[in-house]
Amino acid sequence: MTESEEGAPLRSGERRDGGRRMRIGWPRRVFSQVLLMQLAIAAGVTALATGLFLAPLSAQLDDQAMRRALAIAQTTAARPGLAETLGSTEPVPQGPVQAEAERIRRSTGAEYVVIMDDRGVRWSHTSPGRIGRHVSTDPSEALAGHEVMQIDNGTLGRSARGKVPLRDHTGEIVGAVSVGIAYESVRDRLVSIVPGLLVHAGGALAVGALASYVVSRRLQRRTHDLAFSDISALLAEREAMLHGIREGVVALDDRGRIRLMNDEAQRLLGLGPQHTGRPLDEALGPGRTTDVLAGRVTGDDLLTVRANRVLVANRMPTDDGGAVATLRDRTELERLGRELDGTRGLIDALRAQDHEHANRMHTLLGLLELGLHEEAVEFVTEVVGVHRATAEQVAEQVRDPMLAALLVGKATVAAERGVPLTIGADTLLPDRVVDPRGLVTVLGNLVDNALDATAGTAQPRVEVELRAEGRTAVLRVSDSGPGIAPEHRELIFTEGWSTKEPPRHGQRGIGLALVRRLAERQGGSARVEAREGGGAEFTVVLPEALAHELDEAAAVRGDTR
Repeated sequence: MTESEEGAPLRSGERRDGGRRMRIGWPRRVFSQVLLMQLAIAAGVTALATGLFLAPLSAQLDDQAMRRALAIAQTTAARPGLAETLGSTEPVPQGPVQAEAERIRRSTGAEYVVIMDDRGVRWSHTSPGRIGRHVSTDPSEALAGHEVMQIDNGTLGRSARGKVPLRDHTGEIVGAVSVGIAYESVRDRLVSIVPGLLVHAGGALAVGALASYVVSRRLQRRTHDLAFSDISALLAEREAMLHGIREGVVALDDRGRIRLMNDEAQRLLGLGPQHTGRPLDEALGPGRTTDVLAGRVTGDDLLTVRANRVLVANRMPTDDGGAVATLRDRTELERLGRELDGTRGLIDALRAQDHEHANRMHTLLGLLELGLHEEAVEFVTEVVGVHRATAEQVAEQVRDPMLAALLVGKATVAAERGVPLTIGADTLLPDRVVDPRGLVTVLGNLVDNALDATAGTAQPRVEVELRAEGRTAVLRVSDSGPGIAPEHRELIFTEGWSTKEPPRHGQRGIGLALVRRLAERQGGSARVEAREGGGAEFTVVLPEALAHELDEAAAVRGDTR
């Protein structure tokens, strides 16, 4: 710890700059940290590679020098007549052996070429004054017939040496040849290699630094120059937000594969974590929901149906070619909206009935004041009988209480709207419906659409037929409205498609989509055809919508066993 000019202590890693305390430490940005780490790695790898190259280079140069000396010695010992000359002359500076050795030394660049007899006495040397003297190093291995390579010190200093025996024509050893390469030349060669090696290492380091900078700049753009702590905090906040909001969020990559789903999206779409990474078409299957999420259907607040849920989807493309889609569950809102429509219709029907009831009461009062008591009794009997006959007819043909109640209510609403709603003569549905609520949804939507279609026509008429074929329930609703054009008979079952103006509380184009979805979930079908005489006829087939007759009989007995 040091003292600043103002006397305040400075911690290690800090310095004073213009009266301000500046902290010198590890950078926070991802770009800076990655760049420094890559530069450190590149420098370390370069230094390591250079060291690994230089470490064996000295030994390799020594070995090359010794092998070169040995090769010169072998060539010299193999010269014809050298052994005989050694035996027939004296070891003098002007002798033929010295002349031949000097010629070889000059031509090969060796430091010395020494030829000795079997006693180790020199017959040649670089310094003529040493001729006739015993060699300074031990020649015993060479005189014993062995070839020797070594780095050793002699009269001329340190050198790389090669020694071979000298044999006469009979093969007998008569001396030895010793050749030396100056060790300074080997060291100079090593030193001369180092600058070039450092230049190449520096070039490799520069290329690595440039590549590191390019990679770091790209990383900087991809991470928006954030710090690691910021990225970690953003990831934690994203996870908390995605799993905390009550809207489904689905993220897709540029290939249309699911990259991310939060818990709500998995619930709404009926998917699980195992579907992450799969293509959208494979995970969801074909349909409007897939088309909306994949961007093949564009727009804001697009309606779609998944299983029995009504969803509102919005899709926003991302910079990397993918997209993020949000999903909101409108099932409950749609149900409340339909209940509101039904309540309004019921209120209108009650208001009309109240008006009609007032007229009937006035009529009854007038008959009583006029003293026409028999006519008053007949009038009351007729009015009550009509309503009783209608309810009894429905209950007799449709045994399920929920469906029967629905038809009675719809008949009342239809009557107040001036549309006769009749029950088909072939209608007969036993009281063994497996899912009455599902049939109520299907039948209610079809009847509502039929009443809307016949509104304002000259001779409105709606007919409902329900019948059982084994365990299959067949629903048929026909109307005398304008009908459905052939090219629109499939589109009307698509979510969001409608020919009517949307209500104030929401959107249209959901009812028939729900009808088909419910039918397909049970392996059935929903279709529309032209009605004879004009209008449309909707037919819904629901396999296994009815329980077995044995089950019904057991339910009647109470299954007391």
